Amino acid sequence: MHSKLRGIWSYAAVAAIAMPVGAAIACAASASSSAPPAGALGAVTTHGEWVEVRRGADSIRAYVAYPERKTKAPAVIVIHEIFGLTDWEPTVVDRLARAGYVAIVPDLLSSRFGPSPASADSGRKLVALLQPDGITADLDAVYAYVNGLPAVARDQIGTIGFCWGGGQSFAYATRNPRLKAAVVCYGPPPDSTALARVHAPILGVYGENDARIDATLPAVAAMLRSLGKSYEYDIYPGTGHGFLKPGRQGSDGPQVDRAWDRIMGFYGTTLGR
Repeated sequence: MHSKLRGIWSYAAVAAIAMPVGAAIACAASASSSAPPAGALGAVTTHGEWVEVRRGADSIRAYVAYPERKTKAPAVIVIHEIFGLTDWEPTVVDRLARAGYVAIVPDLLSSRFGPSPASADSGRKLVALLQPDGITADLDAVYAYVNGLPAVARDQIGTIGFCWGGGQSFAYATRNPRLKAAVVCYGPPPDSTALARVHAPILGVYGENDARIDATLPAVAAMLRSLGKSYEYDIYPGTGHGFLKPGRQGSDGPQVDRAWDRIMGFYGTTLGR
C-alpha cells in the first residue's frame, strides 16, 4: 500500500419491505432489487429500511440503516456508481451501520427517472443525463434529511462514493461547507478551480491498475496541499478500478479489508464513533 500526504433488520430483510421513519414516506423496494447473499454481512446488528426523501415536489428513493447503539451516531451518505443504485450499495450502508454509523444511500436517478433500472447499461445512460446542480440538490436534500434524524449527531456527516460516485463525493466536498469528511473511492477529482472550496478532510482509495484515475493524483495532491487542504490517498497493490465491489480485479484479495480498515479509521478521526 502506498500512502501519499497527510438491529433488527438488515437490507436482506427489508429489500421488499419498508417502514416510515421521521417525516419520510417509506416505500417498497423495486422489483429489480434483490437481497444480498445470506450471511454476506455476518450477524445482523442494524435496522434498515427504504424511505422517500422529499425535495420540493420530487422525492428521492433511499435506503437507510441504523446501528445498534444507545447514543447518537455520526452519519455517512453513500453515493453509488455510474450504473445507478444496485443491490451492492445497500450492503455498504449495512457495513457502515454495523461499524456504528447511520448510513444512507440515495438513488440519484429516482428524483428524475424513477428507480434505477436493473440493466447496468441503462443505468449508465441515465446517469449520463444527470446535471451537477440536480445531483447537488439531491445530496443536499439527503444531507438535510439525515441531519434531522433523532438518532444522528447533528452536523457530523460525511460521504463515501464509488467510481462515478467517488467523483461526486469529491465534488460535493466543494459544494457543502458543512460536510465533515469525504471518502473518494477511485473517482475523478473535480475541476481544479473548485478545489479551493474544499473544507472537509478527504481520503482517497485507489486501485494500483487504474492509470486513468491514478495519473491525476500527484497534481491534485500538490494543489490541495498548496491550498492548505487535508487530502490523503492510498493506492492498493494488485487491484483495479472498482476493487471494493465483488467481481472486480482485487476484490477477492486482502486489500479490500485493508481499505475498509483505513476508511473506518478515517471516519473515526473525522466524524467520531
